[in-house]
Amino acid sequence: MSRFSSPHTLMVQGTTSDAGKSILVTALCRILARHQITVAPFKPQNMALNSAVTAEGGEIGRAQAVQAEACYLAPTVAMNPVLLKPNSDIGAQVIVNGQAVGNMKATEYHRFKPKLLTAVVKSHQQLQQCYNAVIVEGAGSPAEINLREHDIANMGFAEAIDCPVIIVADIDRGGVFAHLVGTYELLSETEKARVKGFVINRFRGDVSLLKPGLDWLTERTGVPVLGVIPYLVNLHIEAEDAVNQQQKTTADYQQLKVVVPLYPRASNHTDFDVLRMHPQVDCEFMKEASQFSGADLIVLPGSKNVRADLQWLMDAGWDEIIKRHLRLGGKVIGICGGYQMLGDWVHDPDQIESSAGSSAGLGLLSLETTLTDNKCLRNVTGHLCGSEIDVKGYEIHAGVSTGTALANPVFQLVDEQGQPRLEGARNTDNSVLGTYLHGVFDQPELLAALLGWAGLKDSADFDYPAFRNQQIDRLADAVEAVLPLDRLLSLLALEARPSV
Repeated sequence: MSRFSSPHTLMVQGTTSDAGKSILVTALCRILARHQITVAPFKPQNMALNSAVTAEGGEIGRAQAVQAEACYLAPTVAMNPVLLKPNSDIGAQVIVNGQAVGNMKATEYHRFKPKLLTAVVKSHQQLQQCYNAVIVEGAGSPAEINLREHDIANMGFAEAIDCPVIIVADIDRGGVFAHLVGTYELLSETEKARVKGFVINRFRGDVSLLKPGLDWLTERTGVPVLGVIPYLVNLHIEAEDAVNQQQKTTADYQQLKVVVPLYPRASNHTDFDVLRMHPQVDCEFMKEASQFSGADLIVLPGSKNVRADLQWLMDAGWDEIIKRHLRLGGKVIGICGGYQMLGDWVHDPDQIESSAGSSAGLGLLSLETTLTDNKCLRNVTGHLCGSEIDVKGYEIHAGVSTGTALANPVFQLVDEQGQPRLEGARNTDNSVLGTYLHGVFDQPELLAALLGWAGLKDSADFDYPAFRNQQIDRLADAVEAVLPLDRLLSLLALEARPSV
């Protein structure tokens, strides 16, 4: 019998941010699920501006929604009980059990963390009771000494529920042995005892050349290397927070240019992964306005601090670029916070995102938005106005928009009570549209319609959800080849048999 009191839970921690925790959890979830072992992902604390809405109307990190997909599950609030959405360099909105509880500076949140341990343990227990296995993702690194006190994200959580841990490091970044040994040596003795193995991520070349280093690592620490995951060229798994820099290699076929200005608090940029993967679209995230040399479509993404990002947009000169782009026949889409920026005004009288006040918008849609503390979280369905093309997506926004532009909507939706409602707005010459819906590009027929509106004729069929699922399988294949099912089941103290 395992000595752990949570033997069917395995926690993946990393030596650094972006070491591969999210994708390894995604891979392990898919490996178990396709072997008929019921499994759920879990992340006690996530800090990210990419989020998703669950069926019960709560907000969780986007990475956990992708991991739920890897498990063939719908995401639930229990999979990510604490989400932090930064709205400044020193503060964030704190979301507990799917609902915002307020904005806190880092020092305030550090004092608040002990109260959250009960919530994250309870969420984990809920998943334990429903599934054969739970795969947990840590946050950052367990060796961040300044964050060890009251930790709920890494070893603090592992010790609270008493589960085994594996540690992953990215060899492509360099210094992998220093990362692993340094991380391990900075753990306490009880923490070291729960580390059951190391995983090395993104290795290029002949793995036999790495063997002397692996042997040294095991001899130095007493911890086995469970697997070396190869570097997978052009692997696409939606990013937890950082923009995925891997690009497709089909430039000769690209026919539509899309530019997404990347302001400091841009959120849910995974909305545009489908555009980056589409074989006929060249989609570029762009921070510097000076790099802009023309486009067919400019898309303004969501924002966690709309007025501050709007000011950044103005200061950088994007407002003039967008207006010139429209004069030359280009198209513009604003999503969520980007939609609010397209209007005449954004008001924040109650300091929901920043200091109280109002900011003049881009003036491209006749509407204004007032931010409120009643955050809208919902999944929606409907169709594109003037067509039978279906849409489904989700809303995550603090704000109510009003104005004459709403009389020319983009979508007709069905609310929770089954009543129709209109959503979004277009300008009079149909060159600018805005919507609160995230995920609108994910449906193949709607994607083709929007790209056609932007200027792409004869759009190729591109089923992004199917592509995303294929990429998860590709990742799982690569991980299972180096970390076989029997070894994974041993780590989880599970028998090699399907669940009943």
